[in-house]
Amino acid sequence: MTRTRDQDACPGALTVHQAADGALVRIRLPGGMITSAQLTALAQVAEQFGSPAMELTSRGNIQIRAVTDTDAAATALTAAGLLPSPTHERARNVVASPLSGRSGGVTDVRPLVIDLDRAIQADPALAGLPGRFWFSLDDGRGDVSGIDADAGAHARDDGSFALLLAGSDTGVRLDAGDVVATLTEVAGRFVQIRGKAWRINELDDHSALLDGLTASASAGATWPPTITPPVGWIEQRDDNVALGAAVPLGILQARVAHFLAAIETPLVITPWRSVLVCDVPEGVADTALRVLAPLGLVFDENSPWLRVSACTGSPGCAKSAADVRADAAQAVDSPTETHRHFVGCERACGSPSVGEVLVATEDGYRLHITPP
Repeated sequence: MTRTRDQDACPGALTVHQAADGALVRIRLPGGMITSAQLTALAQVAEQFGSPAMELTSRGNIQIRAVTDTDAAATALTAAGLLPSPTHERARNVVASPLSGRSGGVTDVRPLVIDLDRAIQADPALAGLPGRFWFSLDDGRGDVSGIDADAGAHARDDGSFALLLAGSDTGVRLDAGDVVATLTEVAGRFVQIRGKAWRINELDDHSALLDGLTASASAGATWPPTITPPVGWIEQRDDNVALGAAVPLGILQARVAHFLAAIETPLVITPWRSVLVCDVPEGVADTALRVLAPLGLVFDENSPWLRVSACTGSPGCAKSAADVRADAAQAVDSPTETHRHFVGCERACGSPSVGEVLVATEDGYRLHITPP
């Protein structure tokens, strides 16, 4: 892929993107993890300085559109602990198995998320990572290894981790204590050799990223992508409950966010544009469900909302040919077994790796064909 510039335009909380509806800020949440107090702060920023319709992204982050006072928003985000490093804010792209340590998986990768985030911020060179470069930490269940992150680690039953590049097993096996150092070393080498590439899969040859690392197993294994988020009542191993709430089209209204935060337990934003409310006592969970479901959150794993998604579309994006979210919402009334992603232009932002991508045209929608 030929790039015309050496840096992408992915926004951050400080490096904003000027969209058709105003400034857009993106708050990176390593592992999707956020406290109830931080979610409250985000909702307040959205209400005071931008659109109350916050957007969940496919990397487990949250973005706020139409921000009128970016300096005030940044100050509030910093006070909430959501902007720990001004120099590295765009580089903190870490996605992890959302239920890790609570339900399923072979190990708890949450400590690795924290350590990796700190290591990224501590390395001046990694401030040069493109905003689209991301890391994955899979606890062995295979839910995030299929998202084709640039550099990742996949937990194995024997206690080791497989090193992944662009979603593929390199054959390199790592001890848990070496995961963070190896991932940051790979990222640092990418910064040195990337040229105008934004992602590892854009390099003609990424063998240099593995210098000094020895493969001890067969390489090339991949994992199927996960499309459906964990929803509903999820039993945790500590006898508490996680409530998995799908968010239709990834739009989390600030008002709803306040209700989620009022439960006062940890939350996780997943890469499937959903929310996990974690560590909820069973009695509280039952009450919370009765309050949250009428607000539009989806707790039914068979809901047609789980098989439709969309980019921002008009009027927020000047490149879009249609209000694709409105069209996607109408499509819910005609459900299919295939996931459908509605986009307003050929860029096909936010497209999942499986299912149909439908591009808006003057004459309706057509299937998006990915170039070979």
